[in-house]
Amino acid sequence: MTDDNRSWPNQEPDAPRRAQWPGEDAGPAWPGESPRRATPPRGNPRQGGPAWPDGDEGGRQWPGEQPRRPQAPAGAPGRRQPPPPGGRRPGGPPGSPPQGFRQPPPAGRRPEPEPEREPDLITHHAHNGTEDSYDPYDDDRRYDEFAEDIEPQQELDEKGRKVLTPAQRKKRRWKIIRRVAYACVGVFFVVPAIAFVITYFMVDVPTPESVAALQSQPVTYFYSDGSVMGKSLPKGGDRQLLKPGEIPDVVKHAVYSAEDATFETNSGFDFTGILRAVFNQATGGQGGGSTISQQYIKQATQNDAPTLTRKWTELAKSFKMNNQESKEEIITGYLNIVYFGRGANGIQAAAKAYFGKDAKDLSPSEAALLAGLIQGPGRSENQDYAHRRWTYVMDQMVANKWLRADERASAQFPTPIPKSAKDSGQQTMSYHIQQRIEEELAAEGYDSAKLHASGAKVYTTIDPKAQKAAEEAVAENMKGQTDDRLLSALVAVSPKTGGVLAYYGGPDIVKNAEGKDQTGQDRADQPRNPGSSFKAFDLTAYLKMGKGLGDTFDGSNNRKFGNPPKTIRNAGESSSCGPQCTVAKAMEISANTVFYDMVYNVTKPARVAQAANEAGVPTSPEMSQDINIALGGGATVATPEAMAAGYATFAGDGMHRDAHFVAKLTNAQDEVEFDESKYQAKPAFDSDAQKTAQIAGNVTSALGPVIPHSKLECPTGHQCAGKTGTQQYDPRDGDPAAYKDRNAQTWMVGYTPSVSAAAWVGGDGNIPLHDKSNKPIFGSTIAGPMWEDFMKKYLEGTPGEKFDKVDPIGKDPNDVTTTQSKPSSTPTETETPTSTPSETPTETPTETESSTSRTRTPRPGPGGSTIPIPGGDGFARPPGSEEG
Repeated sequence: MTDDNRSWPNQEPDAPRRAQWPGEDAGPAWPGESPRRATPPRGNPRQGGPAWPDGDEGGRQWPGEQPRRPQAPAGAPGRRQPPPPGGRRPGGPPGSPPQGFRQPPPAGRRPEPEPEREPDLITHHAHNGTEDSYDPYDDDRRYDEFAEDIEPQQELDEKGRKVLTPAQRKKRRWKIIRRVAYACVGVFFVVPAIAFVITYFMVDVPTPESVAALQSQPVTYFYSDGSVMGKSLPKGGDRQLLKPGEIPDVVKHAVYSAEDATFETNSGFDFTGILRAVFNQATGGQGGGSTISQQYIKQATQNDAPTLTRKWTELAKSFKMNNQESKEEIITGYLNIVYFGRGANGIQAAAKAYFGKDAKDLSPSEAALLAGLIQGPGRSENQDYAHRRWTYVMDQMVANKWLRADERASAQFPTPIPKSAKDSGQQTMSYHIQQRIEEELAAEGYDSAKLHASGAKVYTTIDPKAQKAAEEAVAENMKGQTDDRLLSALVAVSPKTGGVLAYYGGPDIVKNAEGKDQTGQDRADQPRNPGSSFKAFDLTAYLKMGKGLGDTFDGSNNRKFGNPPKTIRNAGESSSCGPQCTVAKAMEISANTVFYDMVYNVTKPARVAQAANEAGVPTSPEMSQDINIALGGGATVATPEAMAAGYATFAGDGMHRDAHFVAKLTNAQDEVEFDESKYQAKPAFDSDAQKTAQIAGNVTSALGPVIPHSKLECPTGHQCAGKTGTQQYDPRDGDPAAYKDRNAQTWMVGYTPSVSAAAWVGGDGNIPLHDKSNKPIFGSTIAGPMWEDFMKKYLEGTPGEKFDKVDPIGKDPNDVTTTQSKPSSTPTETETPTSTPSETPTETPTETESSTSRTRTPRPGPGGSTIPIPGGDGFARPPGSEEG
């Protein structure tokens, strides 16, 4: 308080804490108040003067004064004293010093202790009689006895708790009930609502694009002419996507009736459906509470885990999806991915699998059957279950006014087509071709999962005419063979693009030892010894060194090479051409001694392996160090596909193009992923395209006469070139004497300007094989005719082709006159080379049957090149020569 002339009860306002002098007039007082005391004396009690009072304590204070009343207790009511008359401030006569200031003591007296200074504010503890820690205004207990609304002190029970009245106990019970109700509302409504909002903004709704990425759609393969080759179905079966607006109302209404009648009006989830599902689960009943939107999310995310987390996020995604997408988009997406049984994912595939028609042509009865199977696709062939579900859906369609009652009464249960029936428009394709295509795409980063996810369309390089010709050629030439160990393969490659035109690696299904079906091996992709067909790369390496077809070698039989010496022999007198045999002649008759000498003493194995690799035949380090590469034996192996691709480089003027199966890859929306433009041609044997074309042209000139020498013919109107190959059987102890002349692998590889093909007939390993006449097989006996039949069938009716003329490298064979002498019975030995072969040579006979050797008189052609025979049966042979 401030100086407002208030005081404590029964105490004078602003009364000074001092006694009045004896006999002093106290002066006038406030009305109704006793006369006030005068100002106390200023003397020292020890010197005979009155003493200064100590304060407001009770008892006598000054002589002649009545004992003072003790100060009013805390909490006692006070009263305001009226002001003094005349406006004089109480505290003493006029002229007295202001209150609160001590007067100096008389001279000569000992100073009295100065009393504590009293502030003017009554809140000072010393002034109002309170302790430092006590505030009378904060103590309500002092005034409780004067309050009318304060209850009396309550009793406590034995545990120290207040004893409540019935009204108080009822009040407490309702207080507890309210708090529990608030907690329940918070737990079951407020907290979930907040969590749902948070989840709503955190989850991502599967967009149509992301759903499409998760779809397992069939991969469609096309021939080079655009016709369908076949389809590769995903693990989950066939799936065909429709677009919004392509699904008829009758199908949608049937699905609504079966799965979610409120789909068009709900917000993505049905609260009553959820409660119904909970009740069914608690009572042992059946039926869920998921809406079509929720089932769409479950199918799109492929997440069916029975967890609360999955269900919670599914609700949020479903609600969010209904806010972002139209109902038409949602139902279309759902019907594109739901499984109906019979390996059919999506309504379009289901319509084909059950009724052989498109979804747009389904009747209400057929749509009801398919819709009813959504809940139990695994029981699609159970007639009782299917009929029960069909009845339910039809009745629900009537109840929801999507089907008239008279239509329901006349409807008949639809009869699906037999399960084993296949869609006539869906063709099958060769398993081996499919595997090779998938391997190629995987190497480009498109594995099977990615292909099925995008519904890829693979446009292959396979020519349907060439594929048919290959399969027929193999079947016709293998027909009637008595050796059941004979296997075969045929591959054709385009020299102009590198694309594989035909591919046959054997039957897809074969019988095992127990007579059971099993997948057949792909013989076209298995490496074998190529035999003499590899001599084309011996010659390529030789030409790259600047040597020519007119160079001569000793073509005598039974020559010795190496230290210790190893005898190399030819297949017979017809394969020998004397000590002065040109390279061109050696290639025609396949003289082993010439090419072994060429590789052993001139090119070395590494150059041959490099030439083969440049042409497109993969090689290994072992091949580049093995002298047997000269005759295509030992570590030298190649697949029919690789040999066809390597010879295609010769046919393509020395330009190498990677062999491939895929011409173009697109997704389901026909957006191109890549095409064969990535397979750019590049010079194979020299950086100069003209030089590499000259090398390839010289190889072609050497391989041309091999065709007629092997008693084969080119397709009518077409020039061709090629080389046969035979790998001899390596006898084992205990073999019959006849086995020493048997062969294990045979080849014929040849080409025209537009196609290169490799035919292989052999056994699965080192096996002595025979033909239907029980004679040894050669490259010219089965593989050769197989190749010939293919070329004629494929090129029949096409314009004639001729190879480009090139200048000869080195010596022109037409300018070389050689005299072939009859080989003596004593083998001609050559000097032992200074270098030793890394591996013992394999004795590899040629495939040429015996014939009489004659003196060859060459006939030069324009530009010094070999002259083709009119009519296209290969290259011209000198007069007097004979086919071997």
